[in-house]
Amino acid sequence: MGPGYFVIAILGCADGGSACTPVTTLQTQYSSEAACSAATIPALEANSNFDYPTLVARCRSAGAPVGDNIQRDKPLSGHARRG
Repeated sequence: MGPGYFVIAILGCADGGSACTPVTTLQTQYSSEAACSAATIPALEANSNFDYPTLVARCRSAGAPVGDNIQRDKPLSGHARRG
């Protein structure tokens, strides 16, 4: 049985998308991973004020600690680069 809901974690990454660090977890809860994934691009657009070259939005089960299994999370199509 899967998790009860998903949330979006915003990660700040060094150049090239490596060495990502969790910077915030959004409070909105999604009942499915698909619904969460669909919200990642708007989430990045609304949360692009962190000082990292690359920002990445990833869905995670709400029960997981913020930094837990960050490297194993499925990367989503939403990326924001600062230039």
